[in-house]
Amino acid sequence: MLGDVETAVTDPVLGLVLEGRYRLEQRVARGGMSTVYAATDLRLHREVAVKVMVEHLAHDPAFVDRFIREARAAAMLSHPNVVGVSDQGRDQGLVYLVMELVRGRTLRDLLQARGRLTVGEAFAVMEPVLAGLSAAHRAGIVHRDIKPENVLISTSGAVKVADFGLARAVAGTGHTSHTGGVLIGTVAYLSPEQLERGRSDARSDVYAAGVVLYELLTGHPPYAGDTPLAVAYQHVHHDVPPPSEETPSVPWQVDELVGRTTRRDPGARPVDAGAFLAEIEQLRRDLGLGRTPVPTGRASTATGTLRPVTRASAARAADDPRTEVIPPHRGGGGRTAMVPLPPTGAVGGRRPPPHATSPRPLPKVGVPEHIRRRRVRFAVTIVLLLAVTIGAIGWWLGSGRWTEVPAVSGQGQQQAIGFLQEADLDPVVTEEFSEDVPAGTVIAADPTDGARIIIGSDVALVVSKGPERFTVDGALVGQPYADAAAAVEALGGDLQVVQADSRSDDVEVGSVMSVDPAPGTELRRGATVTLTVATGPATAVVPDGLVGSDPEAAEAQLVDLGFVVARAEDRSNDVAAGRVMGVSPTGTQPYGQTVTITVSQGKVQVTVPDVSGKSLTDATAVLAAAGLQVTSSTFITGDKVVRQSPGAGEVVDQGTTVSLLLSFL
Repeated sequence: MLGDVETAVTDPVLGLVLEGRYRLEQRVARGGMSTVYAATDLRLHREVAVKVMVEHLAHDPAFVDRFIREARAAAMLSHPNVVGVSDQGRDQGLVYLVMELVRGRTLRDLLQARGRLTVGEAFAVMEPVLAGLSAAHRAGIVHRDIKPENVLISTSGAVKVADFGLARAVAGTGHTSHTGGVLIGTVAYLSPEQLERGRSDARSDVYAAGVVLYELLTGHPPYAGDTPLAVAYQHVHHDVPPPSEETPSVPWQVDELVGRTTRRDPGARPVDAGAFLAEIEQLRRDLGLGRTPVPTGRASTATGTLRPVTRASAARAADDPRTEVIPPHRGGGGRTAMVPLPPTGAVGGRRPPPHATSPRPLPKVGVPEHIRRRRVRFAVTIVLLLAVTIGAIGWWLGSGRWTEVPAVSGQGQQQAIGFLQEADLDPVVTEEFSEDVPAGTVIAADPTDGARIIIGSDVALVVSKGPERFTVDGALVGQPYADAAAAVEALGGDLQVVQADSRSDDVEVGSVMSVDPAPGTELRRGATVTLTVATGPATAVVPDGLVGSDPEAAEAQLVDLGFVVARAEDRSNDVAAGRVMGVSPTGTQPYGQTVTITVSQGKVQVTVPDVSGKSLTDATAVLAAAGLQVTSSTFITGDKVVRQSPGAGEVVDQGTTVSLLLSFL
């Protein structure tokens, strides 16, 4: 069940669905910079808190850009003592932040209900606060607005820190609250360096946490005044008093801890929240304090820095003294502005006792003239001194807080950082690849060189990482093509994968044989990578037994093995006509090799020579030389050839028998 929610005032934002996902259902809290709504995440079906920035901030591009950057940084921070940030966006003219919805109350509510806490209870609250801050400091994130309103206590006693980066997002744009001041934040918790120079780091959070510890032990902050400027003056010029002056039961060791964490010199404080936490844990052991449950009290809904909106709180939201701004210098023509002084008791450094009453007026008595004049001169002197001091502070908090971004583009990273630090600016380095700017050199700055910004602001430096190159791994060889192509694409850089086919006796079919360019080569974005894939073996064996076979069958067998087949014809006395009489080459050959099969055209043919008139012996020799056989017969008598068959000049198969008729001439 949500805590008390103002329902009498109609809120036009209620019922809106942001980005089609977050339905705003109940207004939980409202303040100078934002309003918090309990909402339902329609996508994940869960309750969330949505912080909606006020309208004038939502229309400032500088604020929106910085708000998004700070929200992303906060979203990366995951810790049980930090309110989780899950989303941010801009929709329907609203800039918003989606956070964890914490059921409970703020530390401010607890203090108002209890007045002050025991040492054990104060430590029980501060330890998880510092644990969350320590995680932020390790991640390079500074809160800059630690105060009881930003500490949430759930109904189960869990303590969480909220609103990381929000005050910084607003301050970085030069925005003020509705009162027109120049310094955003609750003055009661700002460190001297934030007030004097507008700079903050982890030690500034330590200071604010030390002030919160003081308030837990005494029931109120260390300083009070009629104006924020009066409170700021005391932070800058006075040390935080020991809590035991207000609460005598506070041990002296705790007084010293509060003193160390609220030193005006940042270098004298613990370096970060982790160091502060270690001191509290050690002190708790030294004092013999056991673990004390975190006090919870009556529960309401807590979501961030803002309290639940009631009719009374809604009426005074614009003037809530817990979050105030320091007015800027408004003098004209170079004159020193005169700022009304707070009452003497307030400037003195401490709040008056809670139940103090105004003294009754004393009866008038006669005062000698010389004493009256002396008092007037003394009062005028004091007023002038304070006016000059406060005027100087006003100047510093006004125009004196501005500086120019030095020329850092084209400088080396360390040199640029040095220039910014000398100008009291905080460098935030991001890196980008560049084909033109050498590695380690600043490409650009945001704000740009020469821009006027508040001292202590962030300046984003874009530093070159040199040319962007991608390297293909040699392990791709032997992998299936799909896996290798996916590995190349996973390198990024819009690398284009092209497949080529080849054959290999060593690589499995479908796997990568080679990579071009060669593995280890540095490639530009968009380069082409050719993966050659094995489609089969690179060699084959010409089969035996093709001689004497049908030429068509022999050719089909060779084609199936990947050979190119050529045909030739010849004659053979051994192979019948129309059959394969020879194959060339034989044995193991490359895939695609041309293999010639020779088809027999029958036996070898010869022309029968003319042996007429020759003796049988000579005729037989001539015919035998032509590859012909001889048979003879004699007519009457004689050994001279008078007739031959086949006759001279006829073409016959080699081995044909030639019949000779012998007689006398």
